[in-house]
Amino acid sequence: MVNPNAEITRLKELMPASARMKTKLVLSDRQTDVIKAEFPRPWHQSHTVTLNLELWQELAVPQRDLLFLRSICWVALANLLQPNWYQAMAGAGLLALCVELLQADAVGVLAAGGATALAGWQIWRGVRGPQIEVAADERAVQVAQRRGYSQTEAVRALIQAIEAVPGLEGRAVLNVNELLRCQSLRAQAGRSEAFAPGGYL
Repeated sequence: MVNPNAEITRLKELMPASARMKTKLVLSDRQTDVIKAEFPRPWHQSHTVTLNLELWQELAVPQRDLLFLRSICWVALANLLQPNWYQAMAGAGLLALCVELLQADAVGVLAAGGATALAGWQIWRGVRGPQIEVAADERAVQVAQRRGYSQTEAVRALIQAIEAVPGLEGRAVLNVNELLRCQSLRAQAGRSEAFAPGGYL
């Protein structure tokens, strides 16, 4: 049985220093997820990462480490306020929508609403889509290497954790994002082996 206080302390020491003051670790046996990171809201000074300790302890320590680092990295990357073209489009769409509503122009309302919805969907994909999922995995592997893991060990542990989570959460198979993440991590491991001394694919 994992000691809850010791595990929280260990995980706090594992995470990057920049995340320690912004991350609140909580244990909950009610959630069905092994680990769940709160969606980062820019106006919140801290973000909550919740662990189901009963499920968490079923994972090996390296798997826990990489799964935890991956969640911390995802929170850091999922920034709704990061300026981009879709942010500008959403702002302009909202402004146009307000103007059209004041003028009671039904066609204008539909057009402005559609543009705003499209921009909002693209922003949402930017923080929930496969690209940021893969980017968070890559960042977690980089952080793990600063914590004493080799790249190969970190990649292997994260793949094993991703593949173990569905069974612990009562799901039969990996979802599409999880499959893409594993594929990307295996490709990353293959590249590192190819460039290692005497290594080959």
